[in-house]
Amino acid sequence: MLDTTLDIAPLANYLGFLALVCYILTLLPTSMRIVFPQTKQTEIRKILLKNRREIGVIAFVLALGHGVLLVAKRTLDFTDSHTYWIYVQGIVTFIIFTLLTITSNDWSVKKMKKNWKKLHELTYLALFLLVWHIIDKMWGHWTHLTPFGMVGIIGIAVLFIARKWKERQNQLSK
Repeated sequence: MLDTTLDIAPLANYLGFLALVCYILTLLPTSMRIVFPQTKQTEIRKILLKNRREIGVIAFVLALGHGVLLVAKRTLDFTDSHTYWIYVQGIVTFIIFTLLTITSNDWSVKKMKKNWKKLHELTYLALFLLVWHIIDKMWGHWTHLTPFGMVGIIGIAVLFIARKWKERQNQLSK
């Protein structure tokens, strides 16, 4: 029989959820503009776009707290390669977020030029890694946060796919 009770969310899950919300907010402006062009002039989109880097850094700090609390709770053995295999999505996503955070400043944009944009496109790899991470880690012991996190991350992933499809259609029509 399927157990339908929800687990109590520990602080680490709240931090992970808030990091996810902030991360989704960094992805929304561009995808919304392309998929729903009528949103181009909306005030919320402008605010998100203007504060994207800061929101991304907040997402990183929250994700760092999430990771630190979970590592401390689970007393992970980083000398065991099995640990890396179990947490590969979280580790790779965290590495991507670290690179994006370190380079989320005007100096990096100037120094890296075109490479800055290429590096920051890794955020879309992180997007799909997070879908995998949330499904893998929360399967079987959902908290009250899990459905919201799932809807948010899958929703933004679908929006990103729609964006890429629309961009492709626009390229083909030119």
